[in-house]
Amino acid sequence: MFPDFNRWSLPLLILALQGLVFVCLLFGRYFKKRLLSDLFLGFILLLTSYSQTCYTLGFMGWYDAFRTTKINYFLINIGIALAPLIYLYVKSVTTSNFKFKKSYWWHFALAIVFVVYRFSIYTYDALQPGFNDTQNGVLKISLDEEYILGIMSYIEPPFMLLYLAFTFQLFYSYRKKIIQYFSNTYKLELNWILTFLVLFSVLFLYGAVQDIIGSRFVELGYQERWWLNLLVAMVTLFVGIKGYFTDTTKLNKLDFSFSPKTIGIPEETDNIEHKSVSEEDIATVNHLMVDQKAYLNPELNLSDLAKMGNMTRGQLSETINSGFNKNFNDFVNGYRVEAFKNMLKENKQQQLSLLGIAQECGFNSKATFNRVFKKLTSFSPTEYLKTQLK
Repeated sequence: MFPDFNRWSLPLLILALQGLVFVCLLFGRYFKKRLLSDLFLGFILLLTSYSQTCYTLGFMGWYDAFRTTKINYFLINIGIALAPLIYLYVKSVTTSNFKFKKSYWWHFALAIVFVVYRFSIYTYDALQPGFNDTQNGVLKISLDEEYILGIMSYIEPPFMLLYLAFTFQLFYSYRKKIIQYFSNTYKLELNWILTFLVLFSVLFLYGAVQDIIGSRFVELGYQERWWLNLLVAMVTLFVGIKGYFTDTTKLNKLDFSFSPKTIGIPEETDNIEHKSVSEEDIATVNHLMVDQKAYLNPELNLSDLAKMGNMTRGQLSETINSGFNKNFNDFVNGYRVEAFKNMLKENKQQQLSLLGIAQECGFNSKATFNRVFKKLTSFSPTEYLKTQLK
């Protein structure tokens, strides 16, 4: 009898309902703050929660209790809508002042066509005699299950794979620009985006392998496919929690309104060697860092430093890349690490914590400080301090 709360249905039900809670929270915050990233992530969670809810109903006995249910008409291939939503979510987070353009609707063309198609065959079947006494109508059986579902099984995987590839490319390009332009790499927020992409890639691969095994080797029943649905439900909840509580607006506010060459990022087809850098420019940059200690500003970026030196951003970037053989991020943080070492020599650790000293030197977070210090010295801050006390 429906509803049957059992070991198969209950975990999925609990997780799906919790996922829907975060859908409501994200949509609510969107209407308050108008952050498109919240809207995209809300729809991502809504689709994954919807797919799990439909599956959960089966384990709860819905299909046995209501044998004429028409739910099959509304079980869509969520991947064709989920893939562009994942892409646009990452794009909305990594694009300064992101706006939804009319052209972006083309990303959902396939999903819209499929939904219209399903409603069309439902409308046609509903007008046929005896429809109320059966689960699937004539077109659902003779057209949808006979041909369309098979075709979609070949379209959806490469469609999802293509969008994931584009999204990873978007992410890594953005991370590279941050390193070239900002002294703070926003590691926490970038880690969230990468984790988000990895999780959905794992789900895609799991689903693809399961479909191959089920269609080519061993027939997989409802219970064998339960594990994928459990994983999807768990990922949905995790993404809801992390996505809601991770402040990605920091990334959205970063200004990248300049070309790759301007900030010293070579294009794939650009094989031009670095231009010569004048000794005067090198001296200017050195003065800014050594004498004016510009690195003490925790929010220092390429534009700010260029203004201080009365240089263009391209000129400053070329000077740092070619004159000092470093990217902007490593260049600035190198001075901060040296300042930290000098403060340890002055025994500042007796008055301040290591984090306090790091903040005095321009670092703005413990995680960034530890990572940068380890990268540049091969020691953790605590390990380095011990070597100085010997």
